[in-house]
Amino acid sequence: MQRWIAAVVAAWALAAAPAMAAEKIILDTDFSTIGDDGQVLIMAAQLDHQGVIDLLGVTVVTGNNWLKQEVTDALRAVERLGIEDKVGVYAGANLPLVHDPKSFEAERTLYGFGESWETAFHRPQPTDADLMAPPDGFAKKAKLRDQDAVDFIVDTVKANPHEVSLLVIGPATNIALAVRKNPEIVPLIKKIVYMAGAFDVRGNTTPAAEMNVWIDPEATRIVMREPIPQAIIPLDVTDITQLTKTDFDRIVAGDGPIAALFRGTWMAKAFEDSKATVNVFDTLALAYLVDPSYATKVEDLSVDVDIAFGPGYGRTLGYWQEQPTKLLQKVKVVKQFDNRRFFDLYVDLMTRPVPIKPAT
Repeated sequence: MQRWIAAVVAAWALAAAPAMAAEKIILDTDFSTIGDDGQVLIMAAQLDHQGVIDLLGVTVVTGNNWLKQEVTDALRAVERLGIEDKVGVYAGANLPLVHDPKSFEAERTLYGFGESWETAFHRPQPTDADLMAPPDGFAKKAKLRDQDAVDFIVDTVKANPHEVSLLVIGPATNIALAVRKNPEIVPLIKKIVYMAGAFDVRGNTTPAAEMNVWIDPEATRIVMREPIPQAIIPLDVTDITQLTKTDFDRIVAGDGPIAALFRGTWMAKAFEDSKATVNVFDTLALAYLVDPSYATKVEDLSVDVDIAFGPGYGRTLGYWQEQPTKLLQKVKVVKQFDNRRFFDLYVDLMTRPVPIKPAT
């Protein structure tokens, strides 16, 4: 009963947001159907329907998988959620700026890899014939938008100066290309919230690096050095904000398509152990963007990224002391979350009906 009341209170608090302008968001993602990226889209679609955010588009970048497969999954996802007419899917960068996928195996041998090494880099790029259908089939209505993701980001920011926030939950390649191609957008971006990096904990792809940063460290460094309000959800907080079997069971108890997808994931296998917990990395970044009070510990650090090719490649560096130059930017680095409050929101949004019916 107490959890139900907490979920109702959380939903009521977010429902008050439409009294203010809805937060305009571009979701930049290395999309997966029901991984953390897919979960973010489910949550964002419900918050968009509620009027808390205005989801302007989904821009896709190679990361968890190659771009073509991620686009395939994202198109089915917007269709499954019933938002394909409102929320376009835009294809972005297929390769990092510098990091060569051909070096993957050498890096794995030389530097060691953690649990999240299964990026696009370890599998061949797919042809159209190789694309795998999502569990409920390929999209039938949703079509990839013609505009490139980078140009969509640039044009959308210019059309909505100081109003568009970027939720960056994959490698930062698209964002780096946008700010380098059109640097005039830098002062027009409202803020950037990332799921990225590891500061006081071990990386999950190499001992030094978190996956989103490791895939394209040069892009992350470019963007994090720009004078834009920025916040990072690193492994420091995702490592200690994990889904339990109790909350997972609340989601899979339903009979809709989202519950069915959850029942078919590796998470269901993990939760055969009642004491297991699993990461929901990117979902924390959306919650923080919508309401920063979900964070209970935040540090203001000058942040940089190691781009020297070696064992430290992709390490995020946070400095307490003031920097003698303006090269590095102060960034809000989230270290702790209100776990119970967050998971009540998470479960609430995951268990709302889909497809989402347009507002009447």
